[in-house]
Amino acid sequence: MFSNRVNRLAFDEGVDMSVLTWTFESRYLAGSHSVTVLLPDRPRDEEPAAFYRAPRAYKVLWLLHGTFGDHMDWLRRTNIDLYAAEKGIAVVMPSALNSNYSNWPTFSLGFDMYDYLTEELMPLVQGWLPVSSKREDNFIAGLSMGGRGTIKFAASRPELFAAAAVLSAAPVEMDRVVTEEALATGEGYFIERTRGMVANAGGRDAFLDSEENVWRILTAKAATGELPRLFFACGADDDAIVDNLRLFREHAEKIGLDAEFWIPDGYRHEWRFWDLAIQRALDFFGLEDNPSNPF
Repeated sequence: MFSNRVNRLAFDEGVDMSVLTWTFESRYLAGSHSVTVLLPDRPRDEEPAAFYRAPRAYKVLWLLHGTFGDHMDWLRRTNIDLYAAEKGIAVVMPSALNSNYSNWPTFSLGFDMYDYLTEELMPLVQGWLPVSSKREDNFIAGLSMGGRGTIKFAASRPELFAAAAVLSAAPVEMDRVVTEEALATGEGYFIERTRGMVANAGGRDAFLDSEENVWRILTAKAATGELPRLFFACGADDDAIVDNLRLFREHAEKIGLDAEFWIPDGYRHEWRFWDLAIQRALDFFGLEDNPSNPF
């Protein structure tokens, strides 16, 4: 099932995007799945047949939603279509339920979101749409749960992405925080969610040795030069995240991790911040303005 509509939200700004809502059966998610893709529209001074038949490979932003969200969150709640149109890039926005972008083999018939993104969605989009598969043309970003997914993919699959933007999320020192005692008696959102991830991994030791332990992976790879360029952003009033991000920033300095941090005052865990942060991320990625349609 495949549909295409023209989005006019950016029209008055002089740029435009086409919006594809793509539904297909996923092997890794064991069912029908929808993803939204933004593609630069045809410049108005180009003939349709010539434009659509010409070979091209757009740069791609893989953009991840947060807890309770879906593939339409970024499009409904930010101006990502305008920002993408100004840069002339494609944007791919999958749905991940509340999976933490992890493999969940015990959910329904299996919901392997971690494998799905790199082993199914990226080959699908790069094979069927006019986008580039080159590392230097692929970027990843996400907010909150999507930020945790972003840094996990950037750390464990650095060969796929040139840069990553982690918004309102921070690596946690799992070896110190996820103790047997915490798993047995701890309370709160973080530890409750972590219990399920530990169970999926097959126990605490397996969990700490897996791609979920981003703190450990970044520490090991900080000096290797293999990681993507990293950008971390969080509102200074985001009580759920900002302290963890400051702790990680101190750790990053100790291990020599090359990363940029932005913690502006006056913002919480909110869409006003994420709309600003994704603009900063696009600039951090080094994407030059390349609008498709001057008004």
